Amino acid sequence: MNDSKRVDDFIYKQTKWKEELQMLREIILQTELKEEVKWGKPTYTLDGKLVVGMADFKNHMALWFHQGLFLKDKHQKLINAQEGVTKALRQWRFEKGDEIDPDIVMEYVEEAIANCKAGKEWKPLRKKEVVIPPLLEDAFKKDVTLKKHFQKLTPGKQREYAQHIAHAKREVTQQSRLEKCIPMIKNGVGLHDKYKNC
Repeated sequence: MNDSKRVDDFIYKQTKWKEELQMLREIILQTELKEEVKWGKPTYTLDGKLVVGMADFKNHMALWFHQGLFLKDKHQKLINAQEGVTKALRQWRFEKGDEIDPDIVMEYVEEAIANCKAGKEWKPLRKKEVVIPPLLEDAFKKDVTLKKHFQKLTPGKQREYAQHIAHAKREVTQQSRLEKCIPMIKNGVGLHDKYKNC
């Protein structure tokens, strides 16, 4: 099934936001952006770079601008959905009954495209070091194959496991997390892999 058909299906299955999502889709499809599906949601890209996406929630639906921090936001439509966590993403929320002005939506999308073409992109600072918590270090000493499998993981996946175990407040919770992670590490999968291709 191609991405366009998957977006058709996504919108068709909507019970609350069908008309609004279809309207936004029709606006975006007037541009040069390529329609794709990422994380199970309609996403629009330019030369492989994420520009804008649509998402449905219980009480609102939204346009996500992946490099939204560079948008001028002259109509004051954008919010940072996770202040202090989200750096580049900006969200334009629509609640039931909100007017969707095609001209203003197009203005934002076209500015996002222009920014993408200009190479405006926030790049996160990469943490190079993976800090191994003592409990995981002890597990490596007891099980050499566990350490070998862990070392084969990407630094990002190593960091996810290390932080997941270390950030538990109680030692019993750390131990429980470690036990659940061991088979995943040995299978070469990341802690959050099951969410990445849905």
